Amino acid sequence: MSKLEGANDQEKLECLTQRTHKEQIIWFLNAFWAEYESEAEKLWKFKILCGELDLQNHENGSSLDELNAHRFFEHFKEPMTVREMRDNLRSTGAIGSKPVRQVPITHILIFKYKANWHELVNRSQGDNKEELAEAQRLLDGVIAAFKQSEARAREAAAALAEAEAREAEARTAEEPFKRAQEEVEAALAEVHKQEAEYQGKINDCLQRSEAGGVVSRNKAKAELAQLQAEDPLPLRKAKITLEAAQKRAEKARAPFEAATQQAVAARQRSAEAARIAEEAVQDATRQVEEAEQFLQAVKNKPGQPMGALWWIDRELLEQKAYLPESKGGYRKGK
Repeated sequence: MSKLEGANDQEKLECLTQRTHKEQIIWFLNAFWAEYESEAEKLWKFKILCGELDLQNHENGSSLDELNAHRFFEHFKEPMTVREMRDNLRSTGAIGSKPVRQVPITHILIFKYKANWHELVNRSQGDNKEELAEAQRLLDGVIAAFKQSEARAREAAAALAEAEAREAEARTAEEPFKRAQEEVEAALAEVHKQEAEYQGKINDCLQRSEAGGVVSRNKAKAELAQLQAEDPLPLRKAKITLEAAQKRAEKARAPFEAATQQAVAARQRSAEAARIAEEAVQDATRQVEEAEQFLQAVKNKPGQPMGALWWIDRELLEQKAYLPESKGGYRKGK
């Protein structure tokens, strides 16, 4: 990126305008950093708008058609007719007599900042390519780490949603099982009640069979024999009700236990996914810190492509928006 191909300035300019919107802007910043450092953030916005207006190639494009170049100026509160735009762009001398069909951002910058385009194509772009390449490598690592972090976060969110859904299913399955258990408890209480009443009658017959006259004792013995021969109807009915309630409870137990096991397993998967997502955030945070430290060290050295370094730093800031605020992230628009 440190040298443009071409036998003369016009050919070099043509070479520059074939590069992407971003590359053209970075070249301009490197060339005129001393003059336009304060405009860097505005030029960052230029790149974003170019990507939006370049409907065919977006950020990978190198120029805007006339209509969208006109919209570019309107967006930044510089309305002009298409003819005025053509005349203004031509006034720099960079376009020459060629028809204006496509407008590279380089020509817009030359016009807006009244820049000398001969200086633009010949000024130094910095002489430390190795450190710039390392800074870019670190940025690429940060971007990859955040993509990984986002993917792990999505997986954690999906795992949490599944766990909550499984727990809701378990609660739903618990209701019929709970009701069945309550029916068992009520039926068992009724059996105990009937058994107590039955045993009370037997005890009464036993006492009467051993006291009083012969006739009353024999009558009591006959009643006792009848009681002992078969459970009374209320007790039989209570036992039948209890057996039916126990069968219903057992039938409701299986789906409840299965749903509970699935909910526990899903919650464990959710916890593991959350742990992995947190590790991914920590890794991205570490890489951000490493890149920031490297950039700071490089900026302090002479002969650096300051525009390119500023751009990497700005892209790094964009990535930090994906970090939690507790880890140095920020909310866009704050």
